[in-house]
Amino acid sequence: MGILEYSTLIFGCGNILFGDDGFGPAVVQHLQDNYPLPADVLVQDVGTSIREMLFDLAISEKKPQTIIIIDAVDYPDRKPGEVFEIPVEGIPAQKTADFSLHQFPTVNLLQELKEQTQVQIHVIVVQVKDLPEEVSPGLSPEVAGAIKEVCARILHLLGFAYS
Repeated sequence: MGILEYSTLIFGCGNILFGDDGFGPAVVQHLQDNYPLPADVLVQDVGTSIREMLFDLAISEKKPQTIIIIDAVDYPDRKPGEVFEIPVEGIPAQKTADFSLHQFPTVNLLQELKEQTQVQIHVIVVQVKDLPEEVSPGLSPEVAGAIKEVCARILHLLGFAYS
């Protein structure tokens, strides 16, 4: 089934080689390993390619009903491992490199999908403990501890009550 055939798209964003930035892919792996999801739900590790995925969706005629984006952020007023949802327009400036398509930011793609279509968009994030400047795979204990909470939030959004 092609990506446009799914009603719900769950994208895990991040680079597994840079510590807590690998949170999105870790959530995707946990969902795939532990929860049987309906056939119309796609759960995909998109690494650092979210902009390309969203660009394809923005220009396609067929749209999913729901897009859930999982990522790690660094907010100065949050505790490591804290999970929260941010509005599309609330994506932090330091994520600009992840959320850009040349001069057309992915944030704009998300806003366009949200405002001009019926697509529901959820951006669920975790506060990082540390983002290394050099290759250093592996999540901090605080961020790793948030994986199940994010999975529970995703399942709730999908209308499931798994324990």
